[in-house]
Amino acid sequence: MSGFSRCRLLLVSAILALASPWAGAQFTLAGRPAAPASHARMIPEMAAIAPGGSFSVALELQHPEGWHSYYRNSGGVEEGPAITWKLPTGFAAGEIQWPAPVVKDGFLGKSFIYEGSPVFLIEISVPDDIRPGDTITINANATWQICRESCINEEKSFSLNLPVAKVAELDPSATELIARARAMMPGQPDGWTFTAAAQDTEVVLRVESNDPPQRGFSDFVPDQPFVKSASDGGSIERIGDAWTIRLQRATVDAFDSAIPQGDEVSGILLGPDPLRMPPTRITAAGTMPASIAKFLPILGGMLLGGLILNLMPCVFPVIGLKIMGFVQQAGSDRRKVMLHGLTFTAGVLASFGALSSILFAARAAAGTAIGWGYQLQEPWVVCALMLLMFLLALNLAGLFEVGTSATSVGGSLAAKQGFVGSFFSGVLATVVATPCSAPFLGAAIGAAIALPAVQFFAAFGFMALGLSLPYLVLSIFPRLIDLLPRPGAWMESFKQGMSFLLFATAGYLLWIYGGLIELENLLDPLLGLCLIAIAAWVHGRWNLPHRKTTTRITALAVTIACAASGLLLTKPPKPAAIDWQVWSAATEQRLLDEGTPVYIDFTAKWCATCQVNKKRAYNKQVVMLMREKRVAALRADKTKPNPEIEKALLGYGRSAIPVNVLLAPGRDPLILPELLAPADLVRALEGL
Repeated sequence: MSGFSRCRLLLVSAILALASPWAGAQFTLAGRPAAPASHARMIPEMAAIAPGGSFSVALELQHPEGWHSYYRNSGGVEEGPAITWKLPTGFAAGEIQWPAPVVKDGFLGKSFIYEGSPVFLIEISVPDDIRPGDTITINANATWQICRESCINEEKSFSLNLPVAKVAELDPSATELIARARAMMPGQPDGWTFTAAAQDTEVVLRVESNDPPQRGFSDFVPDQPFVKSASDGGSIERIGDAWTIRLQRATVDAFDSAIPQGDEVSGILLGPDPLRMPPTRITAAGTMPASIAKFLPILGGMLLGGLILNLMPCVFPVIGLKIMGFVQQAGSDRRKVMLHGLTFTAGVLASFGALSSILFAARAAAGTAIGWGYQLQEPWVVCALMLLMFLLALNLAGLFEVGTSATSVGGSLAAKQGFVGSFFSGVLATVVATPCSAPFLGAAIGAAIALPAVQFFAAFGFMALGLSLPYLVLSIFPRLIDLLPRPGAWMESFKQGMSFLLFATAGYLLWIYGGLIELENLLDPLLGLCLIAIAAWVHGRWNLPHRKTTTRITALAVTIACAASGLLLTKPPKPAAIDWQVWSAATEQRLLDEGTPVYIDFTAKWCATCQVNKKRAYNKQVVMLMREKRVAALRADKTKPNPEIEKALLGYGRSAIPVNVLLAPGRDPLILPELLAPADLVRALEGL
């Protein structure tokens, strides 16, 4: 999930927590309510177990009067029961089997709850190598949450001692409870087929059977958080032997953007005979064309959104400087003006055609796993766009001049520039428009992506027309150029002003780039951009026609060296060769208890020496030795204050970083040099 999506999920959680008195839960920092706690029992199905096979264990929660617990998806931020097992070797516990919950109305939607005394079943598999006459011990820790006007967290630990016999023996005292629990479980989907498709902000389910129940279904409770039940803004419709179920995705932001809920859906169909729906992949809808009444608003939304994109910081410098070319060309050959406008439009249409064709093909292969802006998931593409926007910003700011015909941005419509520049401007406008599309085009693009081929390409064609429309209108109706201001000194200020929008675009792309390559790798691109700016400054200040030849040659050499170094630093890094884990004292001790050597890197983002060590110390030989010796690599990051890390450093007699320590069971800690070299690590690892 992206950082923005995580923020939206946290916002939803905060809203639900604040408003949960309406949904049945108000979290407090006070002590437990006066009501008695739930009475919990864990009861095995068997009085004695036998080698092989499996048996059930029941967790019964007897709630206080008026209190309730929750299904695995509570409908909000409340937590359902969870069990942590400690089993003998060879035993395995299955997932909790959930009875059908009750759907309760709330202010922000539905809650899925259990009242009274719910019973949850867990299947335990038994290995073949246990010996009759032995006694095995199963330990479990159960946690759950109960709510009324406030919520409390509860837990209880259980220990079950079960004798091993040649033949398994049922426990008569548990038979009734286990039978009642199994009767409450939803039916298994034998003979049923399930499909799920994404449609706008809905998930549409189709459920059918050759022998459907006569009494049907009343609701659908999803397992996935932030997918609403059918009774919460959705619907259930029966046609023949099939049901169409529409589920709304929860939304939070001002533009009604859906929170990502994954690419699968499962849950329970409620009714007289509840039925469990297994995990079903959500595919793209797009099999039926949209009606004219629905399609025309999509086209209008795409056209309007494309028009508005011209005002976005990503696009306005390109379009704004092209329109400034009209100011320069007032009174020129009107036919050439129109041809340049048509060429620019052709560039926009061709680029949209290419991007939407790739999107259409990828949609067919990946269903809902891909969407508009997919090219911004590729680090090389984002890096190239970022560098292009940064160089254009430096050029517009006046740091250097390479001529408008080289950039094809901000130049005139003179014949010497040619039509290639106008076409390229259309391509550039399309590419940089993609990250700006969400605020105004989110709903329209979401609807367009689900359309069949003809409507799909028509919709994106209208978006392209909207983007190129201002330029096209000015070229076809040249009299409108007279309404624009005349050339003058203001144009240089306008050009420099446009540079700030391009710097903002480059910064936005740098933020995206940081998310793709991870924050710890962002220092190199930042330094790389600085070197590229230095190269542009040296070129613009000293590599000029009036300078001496020696000065120009020196400036060119410095420009090439700085630019090349900057590009090398900016390019996407190679995938990390070492699988770093987050350090904690507990993790360190657990690994050592298991006999695993541990290498700890005490580091921080603000530690320059630490960053140097990362670049030079972990070469191929070191990585191979760490894998050969099965060394676990832990990173203790003290970028933010961390008392546990400070305590560990003091234990090694250090207070400053970097500190790199190699630990092995039964050996004293080996503290490596602060300025770390590959040879230091090789010697230390070979000594294990």
